[in-house]
Amino acid sequence: MTRLIVKTDASSAGALQRAGLADLVIAIERRLVWAPLPSDAEIEAFFAPRTTQPSGLHWLDDTPSWRLEESGAKGRGLIALSAEHDSVELWMGPEPNAQLILLWLLDHCSSESVAASKTVMRHLDIAVGDADPEQLAKLSPSAVTLTQNYLELAGRAWRAYRAPTPQSWLDLLKADLNWLPRLGQCAVDLLEELPRVITGLGTTETRILELIAPGNVQPFDVFPGHQKRNERRVFDYWEVGALLDGLARCPVPAVSGLEEGPFSLDLHNDALRHARYKRSRLPLTELGKAALAGEADFHRHNPIHRWWGGTEPTGERLWRWDRESRLLVAPA
Repeated sequence: MTRLIVKTDASSAGALQRAGLADLVIAIERRLVWAPLPSDAEIEAFFAPRTTQPSGLHWLDDTPSWRLEESGAKGRGLIALSAEHDSVELWMGPEPNAQLILLWLLDHCSSESVAASKTVMRHLDIAVGDADPEQLAKLSPSAVTLTQNYLELAGRAWRAYRAPTPQSWLDLLKADLNWLPRLGQCAVDLLEELPRVITGLGTTETRILELIAPGNVQPFDVFPGHQKRNERRVFDYWEVGALLDGLARCPVPAVSGLEEGPFSLDLHNDALRHARYKRSRLPLTELGKAALAGEADFHRHNPIHRWWGGTEPTGERLWRWDRESRLLVAPA
């Protein structure tokens, strides 16, 4: 029986492949919680056979080419490759980006009954990349066979996330989400990254300020990771670096003392600049202290530069999240 596993990060996909849990393990690392979403045409082409899709816009781009060549998978489309395996398993972690990729996968599979009929979901509660081969070989997370209810809910949620406002995403919380039990927490986690009503900061930004507030803090003290104090898992390493840039490298900063930037590959490739970045000492500014106390609005002083799903927040069209009442506040 041939087995295809799809994961959402390359390190854990490689670990599962080395453990011999499947004939082929594919990684999809596309980030959906940051920057503009792919266009309709790019979404349609993502799981199709490779033709002219740019790098980063094909579902096989995050899997080593040697693994694809050895398995005969190079350039293949998801549906055709799935048809050649007896089972297709979606091993998805709880973090929001993984759940969004799951929605995209299920929405795509819903158009192909054969692909959906042999596809199962396996929900993970551990970081597979941190497990040793012996542990991995024993992994067998419970499998959930897909039904039309799963596919319909996934399609609705995927359309809601891509909508030009977050209202349809909030409406998911009124629906029966039992078919996708992690969708509810995913929905809340993402809504909490919208600017808050009073401070204009999302929850990850607020957590960064909380960690800086005691003083004597260096940049990587506020990044999430294994046994780190920042427990938020919505954004990855590069995205958190960009958030810190946004708090420190703006017209009226909430954080001072960041000696280098922007947080980019160029910075990491320059040993001297990277060393200066790491040894920065970060205090809060007066605006940072006031925003953390709920007494100032960061975005009354500074622009916003990132996307939220299909929503493009700007100073004129800034959707906000009322955390206490769990309500959206539309732009004035």
